[in-house]
Amino acid sequence: WLKLEHTFFGPPRWATSKPHGLAAMPAAPPGYFMPVGSSSTSDEDNDDAPPSPPRARGSKRVLPAIACVVVLIAICTLRPQQSLHKLRTVWGDSIETLAAQDDPNWGCGLVGALPGITQDGKATPETQRLIDGIKGSSTFNKVSYWNWNLAPQTDGLKEEHLTADFIFHPEQWGVGAVSDKYLRQAGVPNFLDSNGKVCPATMGDILLGANEPDIIGSCMGNMFGTCTKSCSQASVAANDCPAARLDGAPAHANENGECNCWQYSHATGVGFWPVQGCAADQPLPRLFEDPACVDTVMKAWKETAQIAVNKGYKYLTTPLVAENMEYAKAFLEKACSECHDISCGCPQYVAFHFYAYDCQPVKTQGYEVFKKRINAVAEMMETYPFLKGAIINEVGMLNCAGSMDNPICVPDSGEFPASSDPDHGCPANAELPDGLASFVDDLFDLIIQAKTHDGRQVVKGFSWFNEDRAGGTYNLQLFSKDGHVNKVGEAYIKGCTRWGEAQRGEVPVQA
Repeated sequence: WLKLEHTFFGPPRWATSKPHGLAAMPAAPPGYFMPVGSSSTSDEDNDDAPPSPPRARGSKRVLPAIACVVVLIAICTLRPQQSLHKLRTVWGDSIETLAAQDDPNWGCGLVGALPGITQDGKATPETQRLIDGIKGSSTFNKVSYWNWNLAPQTDGLKEEHLTADFIFHPEQWGVGAVSDKYLRQAGVPNFLDSNGKVCPATMGDILLGANEPDIIGSCMGNMFGTCTKSCSQASVAANDCPAARLDGAPAHANENGECNCWQYSHATGVGFWPVQGCAADQPLPRLFEDPACVDTVMKAWKETAQIAVNKGYKYLTTPLVAENMEYAKAFLEKACSECHDISCGCPQYVAFHFYAYDCQPVKTQGYEVFKKRINAVAEMMETYPFLKGAIINEVGMLNCAGSMDNPICVPDSGEFPASSDPDHGCPANAELPDGLASFVDDLFDLIIQAKTHDGRQVVKGFSWFNEDRAGGTYNLQLFSKDGHVNKVGEAYIKGCTRWGEAQRGEVPVQA
């Protein structure tokens, strides 16, 4: 939901020209244009990405055939959660690499700027303690990080810095084909970030799908929850198109719920915008009712997949759905009609977001919804064996009463408004005796328990929304203002540690 640089798809309805992938738009007032596929100045100024490291050619030393057979038998006979742990003790890092390539668990991740990391990848002791506490949940012993974009960037005045302990997950935010120019080579450390600076993290070999196309969403900032569409031509002509801003005093959209959401703000997801080749003004939430729109979206997705393959990517996700798991399933069935891997655009992971409401995950049925979404992925994994699991890469608590079928609401509208809490978080209450820390504990219980009928782990990635009151949330940050890990951060370390131990069969499910 943060400001995007070059993956943004869908400008205002009256954009004055038609870059590739956009619908014809009515005439625009001067200066009201954000081109699709364009980049920030920082990326445009850095066309020459660092060269990929040379690929090692095959060694002349070959394992004896009998050793290979032993390894294969061991992999096939061990339970999935035990195989990597046990084989690592015998064969070392080569088995870790083999397991990671076969069915990696991306483990705990983060979204949102992290304190205490310098541009060259040095972390303060407290930040390193968080990193060390959560990276053991990953097959790669690294923390995953994503930001709705193709590389770390500057959000507002904050540059996103990562260490070598991170794997970055790029996302193609919109439904247009990804830019070959800006999609970095997969598997490469020390890539250039969006500011043209070297990032010590490794670029992951997984590409995330479009952001929340299953809902219309809202304009971010001071009109969050009230602006749900861009202005019509009639509203522009009548000078009735208020501009939303990312900061400032609360404001309202016009009586039709319209606003200028591109000049000083941006939308929560791609479902907010029109798409060329689709009939409706906001076609994506009802994508599968329009065959021509489906064809448009799938054609661009297959182009994205081919570009990704050429850059060394191995895995794709479905669109990152906000709430509609049937949407993800329908996308999967369309994308995987020709093959079951990335070569034709078939995702290996189902990706979704999850937020509970109003510091009351029981009363508002948040936990039940979370379980239902995980179970939906488990059913898809059993129907489609090529699926590796769920990536849940936005998780938090929304500061409003809300409803699970429309995760957009007006902040401070619930029983526990963030403005009433000194830290703008969840106070201790009957459902969450330790505030948001209790919420984190409960979620990891559900994650660890989630298995298919044949014993496979369902959740393969989980990223906490480490932001302060962004997009209608409470303060979800894992650090206090002085840079120390706070109570929620301690709970995240505890939960990620438990999850990693459970994957290795070392601890029981309950805390």
